[in-house]
Amino acid sequence: MFTVYVLKSIKNSKRYVGYTGKSYLERLKEHNKGNNDWTRCNKPFIIVHQKIFSSKTEAIKRENFLKSGQGRNFLDILLNN
Repeated sequence: MFTVYVLKSIKNSKRYVGYTGKSYLERLKEHNKGNNDWTRCNKPFIIVHQKIFSSKTEAIKRENFLKSGQGRNFLDILLNN
């Protein structure tokens, strides 16, 4: 099982889109610890959206869609309702 997740920075409302084969809650903890430069500068985060997929390929396709212009528009609509 793979999860595509969207995080929102409490600090500045920026979004982060990723996928993981781990528990998305475990991944959230890692991001909030600041495991890379971008998350370190924008933490803390909350999860605003997640979706589970049975294959890594499906999860990567969804992640790439959410990172595209059309996907960002989709998230704007989804998260503002």
